[in-house]
Amino acid sequence: MKILFQGDSITDADRDRNNNSRLGRGYPLLVEAALGYEEPGKYEFVNRGISGNRVVDLYARIKNDIINLAPDVMSILIGVNDVWHELGDNPNGVDADKFFKIYSMLIEEVKAALPNIKIMILEPFVLEGCATMDNWEYFSTEVPKRAAMAKKIAKMYDLPFIPLQKGFDELCQKAPSEYWLGDGVHPTAKGHEYIKSQWIEAFKKL
Repeated sequence: MKILFQGDSITDADRDRNNNSRLGRGYPLLVEAALGYEEPGKYEFVNRGISGNRVVDLYARIKNDIINLAPDVMSILIGVNDVWHELGDNPNGVDADKFFKIYSMLIEEVKAALPNIKIMILEPFVLEGCATMDNWEYFSTEVPKRAAMAKKIAKMYDLPFIPLQKGFDELCQKAPSEYWLGDGVHPTAKGHEYIKSQWIEAFKKL
């Protein structure tokens, strides 16, 4: 069973572009460790997350990095860069309506090409941190809009949706936000462990 992880830097997590067996240091590695330990040899794991990607970037590489790989299972975590890239001198974000439109096109085309694929949608998330605090009102307003669209996509195509924002908010009652997301966006090892736990819970319900 081939499992494909798709997304941005949160999924990328410093993966080795030249060696598919090196999944990086994030939740894909932790999923590989857990499932590979439970059932040796049953799964093949592929990570194609790319740092900085927005949904439009993911859609642009749909052929090479999804369809040609022909995974049995794919998870997608995308959305924070669609918000983040709107900031700065050269705004290049993706608004919520376009996010929904492109995400829908991606899912439709993948399902048409790979009718037996199982797809899981992960909720984009954000916390207040060194990368987000200066624009916290913007992040805390806009990221939930992309999260709502991701959830809408999952419902429309009857796909599992993995909520993450509420869990991260609750974890912040146990330890400061930077304990879970080092800069408010990128997870620490503990944050990746939380994502992995939710990922595996959803996967085992497929």
